[in-house]
Amino acid sequence: MPRVCIVPKVSTGGMASFRAKFEDGLRKRGIEVTHNPEDDSDALLIIGGTRHLLPLWRAKRRGIRIAQRLDGVNWVQRVRWSGLRYSLRAEYGNALLALIRNNVADRVVYQSEFIRSWWEDWYGVARVPGRVILNGVDLETYAPVARDVIPRCPPYRLLVVEGSLAGGLDTGLRAAVHLAEILAENFSVELTIAGKVDARTKDRLEKENKIPLEFLGIIPHEQIPELMRSSHLLFSAEINPPCPNSVIEALACGVPVVGFETGSLRELVGENAGRLVPYGGDPWKLETPDVPALVKAAEKVLREQERFRKVARARAEELLSVDKMVDEYLKVLLDE
Repeated sequence: MPRVCIVPKVSTGGMASFRAKFEDGLRKRGIEVTHNPEDDSDALLIIGGTRHLLPLWRAKRRGIRIAQRLDGVNWVQRVRWSGLRYSLRAEYGNALLALIRNNVADRVVYQSEFIRSWWEDWYGVARVPGRVILNGVDLETYAPVARDVIPRCPPYRLLVVEGSLAGGLDTGLRAAVHLAEILAENFSVELTIAGKVDARTKDRLEKENKIPLEFLGIIPHEQIPELMRSSHLLFSAEINPPCPNSVIEALACGVPVVGFETGSLRELVGENAGRLVPYGGDPWKLETPDVPALVKAAEKVLREQERFRKVARARAEELLSVDKMVDEYLKVLLDE
């Protein structure tokens, strides 16, 4: 039986979601999973990075193929002060990821073409082969409800799902609130936000805005499909997103995506599974975005729900299944 080692054994966030899906896919294919680099394995996958480099060097000397799965580069701390602790952790994380990419990995997997070009622009072309594999989702768990594909309205639910919107990451949150405020002039809308929001920002937004705001905090992952299905659009709040799981999960549930055309969003959403608009400034400097353009895009999506929801689901079925993702990773780990 083939064996694949996966490190680190992350238990929270998007990396944990990927690990769980990937391990499940491996076991369904009769492949054993371990998390100890000292075990005899046919291949080793590093999800991002790890501080425990010595076991990786030992595995490399034993001839085990090592692949590194890369997310985006930490960058907000270089534009906006986000606190000393956050900044130091971000820069340390970048240095560790680059060290593994340049000196340990035999293969590199980038989660989107955007991520590949980003790493190559900032840190140069890797000395080892690299390829792009988009994230995938279970298309049975994340699926529209056949008996009620379009949620009842009004009000229209605008949904934001992010791991964290706190500190220097709140630019997209402010854009989401501004979007909902303008839409409320012609539509009955409510804004639901799932993710970490610091208490000060939450209190300020609730006091300053008249539209209904629902802060759910960080919710269990098993609650997300139903939350998606009950929404009319997902606003992708992250600026320059590497390959957001929330967008992939929304598309699979038949929920159209609205956002600024930054990062990997065009690769995921395509032309008709939602609407993306130019940022209107320099997103890398977190300049003020063009929210009025975003409003026009959202209005079209709300008025043509049936068409957009069908295309969103079709887009996920074509590109974003978890089986497709697992098969592509196995080519990197075992076949090439």
